[in-house]
Amino acid sequence: KTSGAPSVIISRILKLCGIGESAAEEKIKDLLSSTNPTIAPYAQCGEVTFRITAKAVNKAEALSLISKLENEVKERLGDYIYGTDEDTLESVVVNMLIQRGLKLALAESCTGGLISHRITNVPGSSQTFLAGIVAYSNEAKTNFLGVPADLIRKHGAVSSEVAEAMAKGIAERTGADISLGVTGIAGPGGGTPEKPVGLVYIGLRTPDGIQVTRNIFGGSRQEIKLRTSHTALNMLRMALINKGP
Repeated sequence: KTSGAPSVIISRILKLCGIGESAAEEKIKDLLSSTNPTIAPYAQCGEVTFRITAKAVNKAEALSLISKLENEVKERLGDYIYGTDEDTLESVVVNMLIQRGLKLALAESCTGGLISHRITNVPGSSQTFLAGIVAYSNEAKTNFLGVPADLIRKHGAVSSEVAEAMAKGIAERTGADISLGVTGIAGPGGGTPEKPVGLVYIGLRTPDGIQVTRNIFGGSRQEIKLRTSHTALNMLRMALINKGP
């Protein structure tokens, strides 16, 4: 190689949640024309990633180039960026919970235990995760989580009120500091004009109170479940960020 010719190529992946690809690109559109390092978006189900790639004569110089662009991207996208490279949304959330000494419990319906599965994929999650209940039927929601049958009859199993009651019920039964209650319609059947396929309510209970979000997710049954798990974990992450160290 001639002196000074690039001999090292290094990449850094920035991972985002809570923002769509087009909205994320809009915030950094002028940076997308950078030639060294380059930055390119990749959209996955419920997540957006940006890959920053630098060419340099050595690793230190490549990392320096990456660092400058990475800092600029982080400045613009802020808390939408949940991690880098090998980080997963669940690993970030579990580590935040452990650092704060908080205990988590989950009450899932339409996700069928997917959120619990993702949490328990993280080594060390036993330090924070107490229990997860898949309360799929209305009877299970009442018997195991204490959701009043009258509440289900009045508002329907897929409702803000039931998501809140699920989050409250699992917290009361486990003593968890933070809990999630998730109920929705994953499809492909079961939707109505008032409650279409993809409608999901996520209730998050923290020491500060309970918040419930109404979401409409697109895609197949599996994609709706995955998008729900992303959104629930990201709600938890944002609550932990706002709560501070």
